[in-house]
Amino acid sequence: MQDRIREFVLAALTEMQYDVSEVTGDTDLGPAGLDLESLALADLSVQVEDEFGIKFDFDEMESTALMTLDEFTGDVAKRIAAATAGSPA
Repeated sequence: MQDRIREFVLAALTEMQYDVSEVTGDTDLGPAGLDLESLALADLSVQVEDEFGIKFDFDEMESTALMTLDEFTGDVAKRIAAATAGSPA
């Protein structure tokens, strides 16, 4: 699942005009790496929410900027698993 999330995130970033050619799992989303601004992080989060049926809280954006790509996709995978476990069968 995390690979699918990563592919989605990289495709979304490409659509948002970010160069992901040198991005690895250890690349920071924030200033030390991709340098996503708060608006870009919000846009990415909304796209991920829509694609995977999860929710981020507005106050989580700051901590998201400090994550690496792998940390972010891992967090999304955990949210998907929690949402799936909590949904009625």
